[in-house]
Amino acid sequence: MAGPAPMLPAPRVLVVEDEPKVARALREGLSGEGYEVVVAETGEDGFFRAASEPFDLLILDRMLPGREGLEILRALRQKGHLAPVLVLTARDAVEDRVEGLNAGADDYMLKPFAFTELLARVRALVRRGRGDQLLRLVVADLALDVPSRQVTRGGEPIDLTPREYELLEYLVRHRGTIVSREMLARDVWKEPERGTPLDNVIDVHVTRLRKKVDQGFSVKLIHTVRGVGFVVRESNA
Repeated sequence: MAGPAPMLPAPRVLVVEDEPKVARALREGLSGEGYEVVVAETGEDGFFRAASEPFDLLILDRMLPGREGLEILRALRQKGHLAPVLVLTARDAVEDRVEGLNAGADDYMLKPFAFTELLARVRALVRRGRGDQLLRLVVADLALDVPSRQVTRGGEPIDLTPREYELLEYLVRHRGTIVSREMLARDVWKEPERGTPLDNVIDVHVTRLRKKVDQGFSVKLIHTVRGVGFVVRESNA
């Protein structure tokens, strides 16, 4: 008999907004609806957070200090980031909305807005972006079946511990993106404020996981980026 479906973590939303009242309202409103909300007040900070952390949705103000919203959006899309993006703007001209959508936005809202409408759009975008959390994850000949937690490479099963599976799934979901040890401590081990760093524990698990996933294959998938973290990619470069 199949067990209960695994609980998904709270959706993470990055709000890039320099107006304090708007940012506070979004943080409080979305947090009250069960979302994990991170606020960035400048374009540069927003781009850095979006490029280095996993988010289920970005709410991006168009007019920002330091770096304009659509410039951030274009740069993220060029880097291959696929998270849904909702653009907020005071500009209501048709050509402005078209420009935002062409830059890679998934939705567009004019300020001022009703929070109930924004919440409905946020829910729709997160559902679309998660897509049942991609029930099958594939990198090269490595495949993860998320509901059953079964892993194969080249069609052959790989026996992983629960922690090794969680680590591998996290790395695969962020394929092509460097994952830091801090991210793994926070999102896989769920210990972001541990007094003693988990670096050694994480490194041991990655070493064991790499042996199970890559040993015997000419193309290595799990790579260490010295001094930074780890990345899953098909290239050996």
